[in-house]
Amino acid sequence: MNRRTVLAMVVGAALLVPGCTGTGGSSKGADADAPTDPSKVNGTITVLTVRTDLVQNGTMKKYAAEFNKTYPKVKVEFQALTNYEAEVKIRMNTEDYGDVLLIPAVIKKSDYPKFFASLGTEAERSKKYRFTDYTTVDGKVYGQSPNGVMPGFVYNKRVWREAGITDWPTTPAEFLADLKAIKAKTDAIPYYTNFAAQWTLSGWTSVNGFVHCDPQATTKLAEGNPWAEGADLRVGDQLLYDIVNQGLAEKDPTTTNWEQSKPRTAKGEIATQWLGTWAIVQFQDAARQAGVNPDDIGFMPFPAQTDGKFCSTIGPDYNQAVNIHSKHKAAARAWIDWFTDKSGYDKDNLAISPLKNAPLPDVLKPYEDAGVKLIELDDAAGAKVKQIDNESEVGIYKPDYRQDLVDLARGARKGSLNDFLNDLGKKWTETEKTVGS
Repeated sequence: MNRRTVLAMVVGAALLVPGCTGTGGSSKGADADAPTDPSKVNGTITVLTVRTDLVQNGTMKKYAAEFNKTYPKVKVEFQALTNYEAEVKIRMNTEDYGDVLLIPAVIKKSDYPKFFASLGTEAERSKKYRFTDYTTVDGKVYGQSPNGVMPGFVYNKRVWREAGITDWPTTPAEFLADLKAIKAKTDAIPYYTNFAAQWTLSGWTSVNGFVHCDPQATTKLAEGNPWAEGADLRVGDQLLYDIVNQGLAEKDPTTTNWEQSKPRTAKGEIATQWLGTWAIVQFQDAARQAGVNPDDIGFMPFPAQTDGKFCSTIGPDYNQAVNIHSKHKAAARAWIDWFTDKSGYDKDNLAISPLKNAPLPDVLKPYEDAGVKLIELDDAAGAKVKQIDNESEVGIYKPDYRQDLVDLARGARKGSLNDFLNDLGKKWTETEKTVGS
């Protein structure tokens, strides 16, 4: 796995797994203060990452070499984990889960102080960085994402033009009509579910906030029915169902292949996928390797407008944190600060910078030209949403229910869409009544 999606693999569980209690760490937590003198920072630190691709091709070593120009006495070692969430949650039953790690989504937010050292106060860090509220507990911040992500459709612009489409669709109905035109006028698969990869389907939850351009969309998940008529998730799930049900996706979703989908999209064999800004650079690289034009890879928002304008949410990728048990907290903190501020990782991945004063990447100029409104979702109710999701066993951040949705749409599962979504809503709202705020 060379990318989680974002925003997509949040899985919310009680603590880690039944019987997993951690091995210490005070509920009050500890601090990992930013070092003031690089020459005094030393030690060997282990950094856990999902970027198996960047470890394998030597890119992470290059980052470490640049880091060592400022912190010469720190040795950085990387461990790239293919199934990150599953592997790390097991390791976190011990104290051995790296010095720097990506905060697993399985951990309750309220438990961050038990596992991670604080990076400082939210009041101070929010002046400089985006997304600080996502890891804030009792006024302290426990993680920092090195880049922001934006959900959307990665698409082959050439294929869409060949189908006679020059403007982004503004409604789900227009989007479906465009996919039908692609099917009729080109040889491309209009939409690719990447069903077999599973996590790609989880990404459809990030439709939340797009449809009504609502920064309080997460709060509404905690206070209402996500599948009520007109609700964001119902609109998104309806579109996914219609795409598959109307024969606009691959013939057999069970045979999809994530890695192969990159060059296939670059070459125009696949027209469209719902992913995120993080995927753009990977698809462009696939285009170069295939000898086709990387500029054919485009990015568009979900087909919905508010007051005549598109809207898009932006949020953090995985947040890096310092293991509360690390013996080299100063070195670990130095790595997080340098990687966030100085590494250029966000630019290398055509991503949104976590620094508030940074401009958008050039690849998103079409968004600026179209006047797309960018919003950050208020995550104050995020912990409650995870708890509802876990206790209801609905799984909005897991792939299962949308795999069932795709199976329903293609006739591999019996039932109606309304009954399916209404059942999800019933489970959710009944659990909602028993979960404290």
